[in-house]
Amino acid sequence: MSQKNIRNFCIIAHIDHGKSTLADRLLQVTKTVDERKLVAQTLDDMDLEREKGITIKAHAIQMNYAYRGEKFVLNLIDTPGHVDFSYEVSRSIAACEGALLIVDSTQGIQAQTISNLYLALEHDLHIIPILNKLDLPNAEPEVVKDQIVDLIGCEREDIIHASGKTGLGVDEILAAICDRIPAPKGDENAPLQAMIFDSVFNSFRGIIAYYRILNGTIKKGDKVKFMATDTSYEADEVGVMGLELQARSEVKAGDIGYIISGIKTASEVKVGDTITHVNNPCSESIKGFEEVKPMVFAGVYPVDTDDYEDLRASMEKLQLNDASLVFEPESSAALGFGFRCGFLGMLHMEIIQERLEREFNMTVITTVPNVSYIAHTTKGEVIEIHNPSELPDSNKLDFVEEPYIKAQIITKTEYTGAVMKLCIEKRGMLQNQHYLTADRVELTFEMPLAEIVFDFYDRLKTISRGYASFDYHPIGLKQSDLVKMDILLNGDQVDALSALIHRDHAFDLGKRICIKLKELIPRQQFEIALQAGIGAKIIARETISALRKDVTAKCYGGDISRKRKLLEKQKEGKKRMRQVGSVEVPQEAFLAVLKLNS
Repeated sequence: MSQKNIRNFCIIAHIDHGKSTLADRLLQVTKTVDERKLVAQTLDDMDLEREKGITIKAHAIQMNYAYRGEKFVLNLIDTPGHVDFSYEVSRSIAACEGALLIVDSTQGIQAQTISNLYLALEHDLHIIPILNKLDLPNAEPEVVKDQIVDLIGCEREDIIHASGKTGLGVDEILAAICDRIPAPKGDENAPLQAMIFDSVFNSFRGIIAYYRILNGTIKKGDKVKFMATDTSYEADEVGVMGLELQARSEVKAGDIGYIISGIKTASEVKVGDTITHVNNPCSESIKGFEEVKPMVFAGVYPVDTDDYEDLRASMEKLQLNDASLVFEPESSAALGFGFRCGFLGMLHMEIIQERLEREFNMTVITTVPNVSYIAHTTKGEVIEIHNPSELPDSNKLDFVEEPYIKAQIITKTEYTGAVMKLCIEKRGMLQNQHYLTADRVELTFEMPLAEIVFDFYDRLKTISRGYASFDYHPIGLKQSDLVKMDILLNGDQVDALSALIHRDHAFDLGKRICIKLKELIPRQQFEIALQAGIGAKIIARETISALRKDVTAKCYGGDISRKRKLLEKQKEGKKRMRQVGSVEVPQEAFLAVLKLNS
């Protein structure tokens, strides 16, 4: 296929704007997928994606389309819409020349739409605006068209009317892809230069790397080199992606393909790496997208410590499939050996935990999520802190800096007050208030990342009845009055429940954690004291009363001293039991902290 007839494009949109359904219609019209195999969300092949109705992984597929007597090859990459998976979007955008910007005609422009659009414009992608869900009775096409024109400065007639459900506008979209998106400009005769934008692990064939060829040609049997890791392999199989992998004898410049070379070690394939020939290498690697920056950190531990090595192997395989997962070994006094993991957000963390359980049969305990801080000691040392237990003692500590973000929230004007109240409660500072239309407002806040880690997104959706959309990006570090709050069970510190928190919020949070733990920790034969403390100062306390056996039941009447003797004996036993008894903390208790406002 000549390069001038190849089109590489991705789909960008906010979560739940119908991009996976529209992708299904494109596959159907181009006859890429047999009608018998077509299901809702065809490209979302993970059970989790179908259950939650969201795209988690970017999926690439090749379509053949005849237009005006010419045959075109269309390489589509369907991308996620949730803010936690924007890293998947950045990689897909780096492999394309154009993007379909899909906007729901009932909801209008949302925060993540704007964020992904700016990402696409930075890479000089040609944007095709599409107004989706026009079959719905509450669609407002004219209002949303105005928003799109304001946002990207296109002509009103450039916006394609579509419906993923009924198939309206699909032929127009395919025609626009062929007419408007530029063809790739690679040189087939230059040295091979291909960028890896994704990889998956196959238990039979090893690691399959997906790439976009910028220059050169890759053939089956070629000796190739991965430049970042400086390792060489033989291309056992190359080809393109249909619904299943389709082997080819060669893949040329401008195309998107895959390579299987029998790689078994996860660390040897890095997303963003450049593939070139061993004998005729390219002069420099491709400057792709930036390294992933984890936002939220949490400890992941196996329930049974013997499963530690199995968990490591599972995490490495998962990292291949999800390059935004970052982890390193750590140990905890309460939980033994495990891993300190970096996630892009709370949904990302939840998805990783679910995938470990479903795909690798690993039952894990996840500790309370937090962010990384920078501590400055009185001696002038600078320490990066991922875990509250790493914080130096208060007498050695000068000050602590925490990461701040710029949050963009788009909501209906009637919810402005409630949204502002929530952001200010979370230590946010209002930077800007911009009315997009008469009834839609964009609020910009600067706030600490730690405050949005817990329950911010859920509460935002609740107070705005699902209308508010939220997007954020990091803006650096700021000094804050943070303290380490410990949770004590019978005087023993539970390091997995420790948290770094702003001094003003410590008392309130400590009290609520103690009340929640009192509900969740089962009663024992002895009394359990639950305490929250800052250093040596206890700021909150709850007591779980003992399960008491009626030892006087067998005394019918008689002298009171007999009963007292039995009660004293029981009291001594309880005291001894409290000294040697250990308290089992259930997994729900570790995650209860996240749901304190629910």
